[in-house]
Amino acid sequence: MTSQKIEKLSQSELDIVIKKHTDFVTGRRGGIRATLKFKDLSGLSFRKADMSGADFTGSTLRGCDLSYGRFVNASFFACDLRDANLERGDFNRADFRGAYVAGANLVAANLGNADLREGRIMQSNREGIMEQMDLGDERDGSTVFSGAKMRETNLSGSRAVYADFSNADLTGVVIKDADLRAVNFEGANLTKTDFSGSDMRDTQLKDAIMESAVFENTEQTTKIESKIEAAPERKDMKLILDEKGISLEEMIKEHVLWLTTQGNSGEKMNLSGVDLTGLPDLKKSPITAIKALDSKFIGMNLEDAQMQFCQFDKSDFRDTRMARADLRGSRFINVDFTRADLSDAKLSPLKFKNADGSDRLERVNLSGAVLKHTNLSGADLRNTIFMGADLSNANLSGADLRYADFTGANLKNANLKDADTENAVFQDTQMMS
Repeated sequence: MTSQKIEKLSQSELDIVIKKHTDFVTGRRGGIRATLKFKDLSGLSFRKADMSGADFTGSTLRGCDLSYGRFVNASFFACDLRDANLERGDFNRADFRGAYVAGANLVAANLGNADLREGRIMQSNREGIMEQMDLGDERDGSTVFSGAKMRETNLSGSRAVYADFSNADLTGVVIKDADLRAVNFEGANLTKTDFSGSDMRDTQLKDAIMESAVFENTEQTTKIESKIEAAPERKDMKLILDEKGISLEEMIKEHVLWLTTQGNSGEKMNLSGVDLTGLPDLKKSPITAIKALDSKFIGMNLEDAQMQFCQFDKSDFRDTRMARADLRGSRFINVDFTRADLSDAKLSPLKFKNADGSDRLERVNLSGAVLKHTNLSGADLRNTIFMGADLSNANLSGADLRYADFTGANLKNANLKDADTENAVFQDTQMMS
């Protein structure tokens, strides 16, 4: 069935609605409760507004700013809130049934007692038969928070049966006494998430990060702790240093000596199979040309790091902060960069001289890498190899993609606004907005 046409509102028109609704909430004369059903509100600002009890059913709020606002008991039934900013907003008892909130920012928001169950809008066809309204190929009635930033969000008491939190960052989230039956947490970051007292029967936790998560008094179909224990373990960097009887500084000095003497002295740093998450100052170190295959960098701060000509195949960089990092000439085959911040990073080639005097380009290789919901905005990605990579929902806005190779890559719902794609290769690439 064809989707309903919706009216586009301007910011000035919305401001009038907000003013009247504020008067309604505070009991002032002339106040009118906001009913913004089936409207296009994309990109508009509700920042710090009190829209408690407002009805947004079926509306598009993609990229809207709802931060620091109050939306208690508001209805976002079947709304499109992709990439919206809900940071520190109060959505207590709000209705998010069937909403599409993928990639949104909900850091420190309050969704206590919110309704996140399935929801479908029905309408009658020409024969008078009720049918589900067509809201797009990706809208099946489930509430979707895939790839959302939800650190320190309160979801206690929420009803979220069948909700999709795949690849979302729920670090430090409190989800006590919630109904989470059949919820999809696949690939999500559940570090220090508190599920105490929640019903977690039939939840999907494949590839989820569950370090220090709390599952006290939860109802489970399969014991979750066994899944945590089954996760692959990597060597602890501190234990390695203790075994070798050296400090990290000494290891780095040996690596620098190896670099400056072109391998004649010192020792190349090999961190393969190592858990590096306990090294907060690694970004300050000269780690050019290191080898770290199948290593763990989850959540680390590597902003502005010098990591040229390195080997990182099969390593885990989920949630890593790497803004402005220099990664030229490095290899990231089958690496997981889900939710990582690589904004303004340098991933262009390094130029070397061959023995015959000719030039050789060492291109950054991201073949088979997972970059779902990754921020690559403004990054220098010239000549980068993305063959078979998953960049679904990635942010490539303003990136330099000249001569990049996306053969066989997945770019579904990727943001390519203002990106330079001159001479880029998109053979057999999946693309859909």
